[in-house]
Amino acid sequence: MNRSRPKVRLSRALGLPLTPKSVPYFERRPYPPGVHGRARKQESDYKVRLREKQRLRAQYDIREAQMRNAFARAAKKSGKTGEELIADLETRLDSLVLRAGFARTIYQARQFVVHRHVLVNGRRVDKPSCRLRPGDIITIAEKSRAMTPFQVAATGAYAELHPPYLEVRPDTLAARLIRIPERSEVPVICEEQLVVEFYSH
Repeated sequence: MNRSRPKVRLSRALGLPLTPKSVPYFERRPYPPGVHGRARKQESDYKVRLREKQRLRAQYDIREAQMRNAFARAAKKSGKTGEELIADLETRLDSLVLRAGFARTIYQARQFVVHRHVLVNGRRVDKPSCRLRPGDIITIAEKSRAMTPFQVAATGAYAELHPPYLEVRPDTLAARLIRIPERSEVPVICEEQLVVEFYSH
């Protein structure tokens, strides 16, 4: 049954639900897939760090090369590397489209950007990895607003609670990045220090 639901299998393998549809499956089977899923053996430090890195990558749906580049940028900054890494990933355009409630999942947010439905400061941007700066404004293209997903988004259905670093107006499908996110405000499940240790060894 799960073969047709790769996100569900990945959710169970990483120990967190990655999509709304995976939540009920994950709650019923909160252990890794496979015959040995329930009986997880003592794990090495490397494996623990590796899985934490994979968990973070999965939540932002990025490639390994993108993750390494983000870590390299974070390591050059003066703050705590783990927190800088989260802030770097969180200011990606697809991440902010998701946080603003314009998409239901990170996968849908990426698709919206790639298909040129999203504008930044009035210009179409089709790169999900585009980093935004404080003051940048995200809007949905005028012609795209009639699409069902954006009609639903305009009701505020996808946004349970907007993070404090975003000013969002669901009715006009507009959001502004107020400031760089703080780690405590970012709703990702990750022990980022383990990720730092993974890349530092």
